[in-house]
Amino acid sequence: QNALAERVNGILKTEFLLNKPYDLKQAKQMVKESIRIYNQKRSHLSLKYKTPDAVHQAF
Repeated sequence: QNALAERVNGILKTEFLLNKPYDLKQAKQMVKESIRIYNQKRSHLSLKYKTPDAVHQAF
C-alpha cells in the first residue's frame, strides 16, 4: 500500500501540482481536480488507453 501512495504522490507532483497553492483550501481543491482528471480524462496504457472510470463502469 505504501508503494501505491508513493506512486500517487509522484504523479500529483510531476503531472498536476505544478504551481504551489496559496493555502490549504486551494491545495485541497487542486488535489480534488487532479484526482478527477486522473480518473475521468487521463488515459492509461495499462488500461489499453482507457480511463479508470471507463474501465470501472464496464464492470
